[in-house]
Amino acid sequence: MASHYEAPIRRPLITGDKSYHDISVDIAAPVEGRANRTWWTVFTIALVAFLWGMGCIIYTISTGIGVWGLNKTVNWAWDITNFVWWIGIGHAGTLISAVLLLFRQKWRMGINRSAEAMTIFSVIQASLFPIIHMGRPWLAYWVMPIPNQFGSLWINFNSPLIWDVFAISTYLSVSLVFWWTGLLPDFAMIRDRAITPFTKRVYSIVSFGWSGRAKDWQRFEEVSLVLAGLATPLVLSVHTIVSYDFATTIVPGWHTTIFPPYFVAGAVFSGFAMVNTLLIIMRKVSNLENYITIQHIELMNIVIMITGSIVAVAYVTELFIAWYSGVEYEQYAFLNRATGPYWWAYWAMMTCNVFSPQFMWFPKLRRSIMFSFFISIVVNIGMWFERFVIIVTSLHRDYIPSSWTMFSPTFVDIGIFIGTIGFFFVLFLLYSRGFPVIAQAEVKSILKASGSWHKRLRADQGDDAKHYVMPEGATSGATTEEIDDKASDLLSKLGSFDPNTQTKDDLKKISGIGPK
Repeated sequence: MASHYEAPIRRPLITGDKSYHDISVDIAAPVEGRANRTWWTVFTIALVAFLWGMGCIIYTISTGIGVWGLNKTVNWAWDITNFVWWIGIGHAGTLISAVLLLFRQKWRMGINRSAEAMTIFSVIQASLFPIIHMGRPWLAYWVMPIPNQFGSLWINFNSPLIWDVFAISTYLSVSLVFWWTGLLPDFAMIRDRAITPFTKRVYSIVSFGWSGRAKDWQRFEEVSLVLAGLATPLVLSVHTIVSYDFATTIVPGWHTTIFPPYFVAGAVFSGFAMVNTLLIIMRKVSNLENYITIQHIELMNIVIMITGSIVAVAYVTELFIAWYSGVEYEQYAFLNRATGPYWWAYWAMMTCNVFSPQFMWFPKLRRSIMFSFFISIVVNIGMWFERFVIIVTSLHRDYIPSSWTMFSPTFVDIGIFIGTIGFFFVLFLLYSRGFPVIAQAEVKSILKASGSWHKRLRADQGDDAKHYVMPEGATSGATTEEIDDKASDLLSKLGSFDPNTQTKDDLKKISGIGPK
């Protein structure tokens, strides 16, 4: 549980001698105050990139996807590359929120909110590419499984592309509910601190009447655990189904059974790298250095190092199986990746994904903020090149040499990709101004276990200290006996508790508590 004390050797997850009130003030400050110059600078750059991308999307829809660099041989290129890349980035949010919640990892509490938001916004970016790739997005409803005027015209439920639709929509729905559920206590905190009636009214609506009762917290934890149980299989299933887009074909370089675990490991790898990028930016922009600490950065770097090593093993396994299979088409596909016209993309992928994460074996480097920021960007560049290598290099050299060709992106391909990056950061920066970027209720729950001041106090006085000296120098003077007397008096006013027939954890059975 969060109340268990940590070993003194562990670095604190909350620094700066914070109290409960300080946590509320610091986390509410980006929402209640004015944006600083850094926020406006980053937002302006992101907005310009987004507007450029919107212009390219409008040009594509009005003219046709012929403005892209596609041809008859390479009919999938940057569009599907970007789609898979964005879907992969969204995986770390669910992993941090759901899997680490089930394992009761306290270090998730300072970073899970932003990771969940990253999941929502990255899936939004990914969903743009299939719609644009239709060529006629105003006819998108044709792909829906609904009765139509064409009689027998129906979607192919055996196609992995249809599986993508159901997997990703389910993933987005569960992630959105999970994210909003965690926001309820923080919305209520902003509501209670609001000064203007309009702000109070808005946050009253979005907090769904949260009052902080014991019953609210009981339901909150129950729903969180249920959603975590639902979301955990999605971490594995969503990118597995995305990998079926390629693995179920007969294209050399795609037709392999290693793709599902390979894609999942790569998704977690790229997702944690993007979380690192965002948190390092947010801790500076929103002045949250005391809550997004070196300990958080280091633990995420360790995950990046481990998943990067798994991806490296997958690369070697691919090469070995291509050789061991004895299939000349498969062997040529992988030889062409390393030595063919796109050799530079392959070796950029290997450098970024295999070699750069190995620097994280050195504690001094993985605890460096600037080096972590640099490596997180390098990893995401490498993961984009991985998707590009898988898709383009497998298509541009197929079975018939007469159809061999090269792919070159146009300014529209580049503009749409940069536009989605800008759109992502626009959404994330706006989110940081209207939503608490850290779960204050969860951070408060680990203050006494992982706060820097409390850890120092336990080191000086021991765990059985009778009183705490506050950071300001004031002494509460309250002994354990006095606290027990106050607790007994409070319980006598609330109701009675019979240990023979009632359990401590079941609030419904305690007389005087809960609905009448």
